[in-house]
Amino acid sequence: MPLTFAPADADSIPLYIVGSDALDQVPAQARPWAEANGFTGRAGQCLSVPGPDGSLEMALVGHGTAKIRARGRFHVASAVRGLPVATYHIAGGLTGQDLEEAALGWLLASYSFTRYIKPAKDVAALKAPDGVDADRLQIIAAGEALTRDLINTPTSDMGPGDLEAAMQRLAAEHGADLSVVVGQDLLDQNFPMIHTVGRAVGPDPHRAPRLMDMTWGATGPLLTLVGKGVCFDTGGLNIKPGGSMGLMKKDMGGAATVLGLAHMIMGLGLPLRLRVLIPAVENSIDGSAFRPQDILTSRKGLTVEINNTDAEGRLVLADALALADEGDPALIVSMATLTGAARVAVGPDIAPFFTDQTAHAHALEAAAETVADPVWRLPFHDPYEGMIEPGIADLDNAPKGGFAGCITAALFLRRFVDSAPYMHFDIYGWNPTAAPARPKGGVGMGARALLQALPKMLNL
Repeated sequence: MPLTFAPADADSIPLYIVGSDALDQVPAQARPWAEANGFTGRAGQCLSVPGPDGSLEMALVGHGTAKIRARGRFHVASAVRGLPVATYHIAGGLTGQDLEEAALGWLLASYSFTRYIKPAKDVAALKAPDGVDADRLQIIAAGEALTRDLINTPTSDMGPGDLEAAMQRLAAEHGADLSVVVGQDLLDQNFPMIHTVGRAVGPDPHRAPRLMDMTWGATGPLLTLVGKGVCFDTGGLNIKPGGSMGLMKKDMGGAATVLGLAHMIMGLGLPLRLRVLIPAVENSIDGSAFRPQDILTSRKGLTVEINNTDAEGRLVLADALALADEGDPALIVSMATLTGAARVAVGPDIAPFFTDQTAHAHALEAAAETVADPVWRLPFHDPYEGMIEPGIADLDNAPKGGFAGCITAALFLRRFVDSAPYMHFDIYGWNPTAAPARPKGGVGMGARALLQALPKMLNL
């Protein structure tokens, strides 16, 4: 269902957001009921307050202490499923950025993935608070919902052809142009590594590897987004064990996040030119699969020794990044579910990013704090460059030793960008445990922070 606010003229129930260190903000007429029901204001605690006739008169949602609020986000979103189904308006307890976070969190918490099951019961609705840009938040929520839907859809219905269809729908919605290079044409148009990774899918043209190229906007700086679209990753001939293959439908999470961000950018009409490149493949196994110790030649001309066919994402991204760099953009951003090393470093809730542009990093970090979308900068550490140089080819796709895996992967990608400022996100794309506004499953990471930072980064 669409993630939208209730109509402004709808009848609504007052909702008070109350911290456990500010219980005096509970309206006087509700205090006896709150005390009798053990309302302490702990984060996410919900309480319905009846009127004299027993009907719902108001509701309370706990906001915890300042310390607890700093340890989490979107606490108010617990009300979406913790309160009776009704329409509410925030009557007190929040201002400024906290109010905007609560409103966005409410929309995000209303999301559910229902493609294969009957929709769940209705949930509580919220009228847009005064002073909040409702249209902007609804566009952001729709972009996040697109990302979640794409990641949550299994590969049986989200192969390369299906990802292309989703991109076609997005382009049509916003009046963007989309071109696609598929199968053998990838070799003819010099995208050899995209073709090599995806060629083992067999004869089904719907599963064939492809590169999607979407453009939008006529004026302003050129922003190019590149998203890893590995729709399923068996690991290739270095096949993954079953436990590691279980979540590989999400290996196109970078593409899904980029498309969600693109929806936000186009929907908000940012004054820039946007290009989105998605290399879409399945890393499968048959007699034509690429092999360990093969040496591939990339679009850029750099040769790559294959020391693990399960390090395929950086190969397809490399060809797309080389194309991106040819277009003289003001900024290239890649997003990918690239390495387990990034998850070990920062866990599933933080989007690590790499950039040589310190001003861009500072803008992103400030934006992330503002919109509750956590990021963390990791280094393009030049002394590790030797780790990705195997001696027999220009580059090694899987350096031995296991050290600094997310950094060496980022350094590998940086080799394919010469002229443009470059930022790379190594995201997880999956929420392993349900949290306020973030149900278990596919999730966007870093997109809202980047959206918030773009005006400063690109001088819009």
